Amino acid sequence: EAYDPPRTASGSIWIFGYGSLVWRPSFPFISKVVGYVKGWKRRFYQGSTDHRGVPGNPGRVVTLLRSDTDHAWGVCYEVASHEVDNVLSYLDYREKGGYTRAEVDIFTNESSGEPHLRGVLLYTATEENPEYLGPAPMESIADQIFRSVGPSGKNSEYLLELAKALKALGIQDEHVFELESRVQKLLEVKSDS
Repeated sequence: EAYDPPRTASGSIWIFGYGSLVWRPSFPFISKVVGYVKGWKRRFYQGSTDHRGVPGNPGRVVTLLRSDTDHAWGVCYEVASHEVDNVLSYLDYREKGGYTRAEVDIFTNESSGEPHLRGVLLYTATEENPEYLGPAPMESIADQIFRSVGPSGKNSEYLLELAKALKALGIQDEHVFELESRVQKLLEVKSDS
């Protein structure tokens, strides 16, 4: 059964974004908080045949995977009570390609060990979903991102916009930034030829 996030006193909910929601939430929100989830890592291991690739030639987008030592930074959005049903319907559709709802606590630099927000909604794609591609050499992931295009545009745009947004927020992510560097080199070679 899908996780139904708890409402705040005003009836709002919180949603954690770590991929395209960082740079393009595309839904109304009343406030946002930069924070992180403990015990998760962001990886370009999820296949995308509905947004950044097509069936038979999937793109790669990020998911969060369980990790004992890592934490993943992103942006939490507060959605007003009168918008919750519409936003959840929109996100359930947008994230239909293998993503499921999960519950997380959000920490910030100021939260001193205690969660800043509890019961936050997270969409994550687990290893069990049919679109999951899993790990591969970074060179192969970068090449796949460089080549893939889907109904929402170029896969490279997704990567580069995510990297730009993370940097603007002061967030470090070696996995994303290494792929950004590799894909930028491929784009430079293409523009030189």
